[in-house]
Amino acid sequence: MPRSNGGQVEFASKRAPMNDLFSAAAGCLAAVSPEAKVNATFEAAAAFARGELSMDGASPPPEPIRMPGRPLTPRLVHPRDLPKRGFGSNEGRAAFIHAVAHIEFNAIDLAWDAVYRFRGLPAAYYADWVGVANDEARHFSMLRERLRELGHDYGDFDAHNGLWEMAEKTADDGLARMALVPRVLEARGLDVTPGMIVKLRGLGDHATADILEIILREEIAHVAAGSLWYRWYCENSGIEPRGKFRELLHAYATSVLRKPFNMEARLQAGFDAEELEGLLDAAG
Repeated sequence: MPRSNGGQVEFASKRAPMNDLFSAAAGCLAAVSPEAKVNATFEAAAAFARGELSMDGASPPPEPIRMPGRPLTPRLVHPRDLPKRGFGSNEGRAAFIHAVAHIEFNAIDLAWDAVYRFRGLPAAYYADWVGVANDEARHFSMLRERLRELGHDYGDFDAHNGLWEMAEKTADDGLARMALVPRVLEARGLDVTPGMIVKLRGLGDHATADILEIILREEIAHVAAGSLWYRWYCENSGIEPRGKFRELLHAYATSVLRKPFNMEARLQAGFDAEELEGLLDAAG
């Protein structure tokens, strides 16, 4: 049954074997505090790496998607209600770091939901998304520590829920999930992060820029995992991937596509030239 968390509905899982990967994923999704979610993620990823979590089908089937466990703050608002802040002050930089930390916090849940929700896939699929969850938890932890160095913490600024809203829209379709979450929403970071790094270094904030360098490098691999499994879904369903990607972009993602695109990074992340043309066309 879902549980209440300050008026929100949390993800909650049924009892299942502790050595079951899907149960571990459910536990990470249900964790409410940042500390609990990060620690549960690190523990589950380490257990998976040691071969202690199985995928033998003993777990209950996935529950309908709902809001994962989250702290009472940050307050979630519409993106248009988020104030625009420059990098010229510590407050502005803290607000920016908070926004990126919020993306990484959501990305932990997105990776675990990709594990939990979609069953019967190759073992390599689960290995990829457990690894992504572990990386995202580490990214969030680095950004949160940097926020604290600037006198703030996660939850001090408002945020939006766009990433999880797309997870809800693709809850019944693994192909669409792989196309739209890693290859559209998360890939946005490949486009904007290099410019942010340049600005931060220009301001002398090398500590934040160094963190973003790590995140950018590892996010290329995460988007590449989305590309790999999107094509796997297409191949197994007899679907032509390029045309399907264009179709999904027009159906779900035209409002979130923004030029310019980081073509080099996207090519490294598994896009091909025709798909990049589709992105440019969909972005208008």
